[in-house]
Amino acid sequence: MKHLLAALLLGLGGVQVAVAQTAQPPDAVEWLQKIANAARQLNYSGTFIYQYGNRVETSRIIHMVDASGEHEKLETLDGSPREVIRNNDEVKCFLPDTKTVKVEKRTRAKSFPALLPQQLSALTENYAVRKMEPERIAGYDCQVIILEPRDGMRYGHKLWADAGSGLLLKATMLDEKGQVVEQFAFTELRIGGPIDREALKPKFAGAAAEWREDRSGAPAPVSADTGWSVKSIPPGFRKVTELKRSTAGRTVPVSHIVYSDGLAAVSVFIEPLPAGGRLRQGLSNQGAINVYTRSVSDHTVTVLGETPAATVMQIGNSVSFRGK
Repeated sequence: MKHLLAALLLGLGGVQVAVAQTAQPPDAVEWLQKIANAARQLNYSGTFIYQYGNRVETSRIIHMVDASGEHEKLETLDGSPREVIRNNDEVKCFLPDTKTVKVEKRTRAKSFPALLPQQLSALTENYAVRKMEPERIAGYDCQVIILEPRDGMRYGHKLWADAGSGLLLKATMLDEKGQVVEQFAFTELRIGGPIDREALKPKFAGAAAEWREDRSGAPAPVSADTGWSVKSIPPGFRKVTELKRSTAGRTVPVSHIVYSDGLAAVSVFIEPLPAGGRLRQGLSNQGAINVYTRSVSDHTVTVLGETPAATVMQIGNSVSFRGK
């Protein structure tokens, strides 16, 4: 469920925040760029854990870069088996429980260790960046970087990057009280060196020849004026995407608007209320993701984001239909 929600969070964009700005330490910002580049440009393989609440998920990742681009294999080691094979922007997800291969284009969603955007200007406008004392993670000496939010509308972050390569080895997201709401951390890792292409092949490839292929997520959404607007956008967030998505089982496209501050993203989904259906309104959350739902003009408005509850509620409560 976490991965399905995260796939909807498009981490890009950002604007000037309405608070006093201070100069960022150049070496700290350089470290952020090094972290952003390393996850996309290096060969690495290892095992990492993802923790949120009292849940822990373990995954194995293999990432290789060659003349044709990025190639990656991500395998979940807990619960139902699943493998995700990525070749640049083409993604295939092998689901043996349902004998299904889902094929789609990669979104700009974040994934560990590639959590930072390539463009950092918006990020440094909305977060104060500080270097901390080095620490040791998974056998590697690491530089520690703090991203401190400039207001209460976004979470803070603490990053541990390999002192040599810059690869992100551990990352925590911190709420308004400084409590950890989610954490990624490598427990075993190898950085650099050659990677055998055979290691990137799915273990289910042979059996998958007879599985069902699902390309329902493949069609690109259509950019469009949805006719909906948000009147009260939190400082530092700006609209980066507005489009309509066609989804399986629905005859009417879902309107989708995305706001981002350069690191955190908030998605707004709007669709007609189901005939005769009852809408469960209010706030819920899973790990760092808060979800707020309400009805507006015979439509269901769902706002979700890796932000404090106040952010999704402010956005959700100011959604209105302006017409076309």
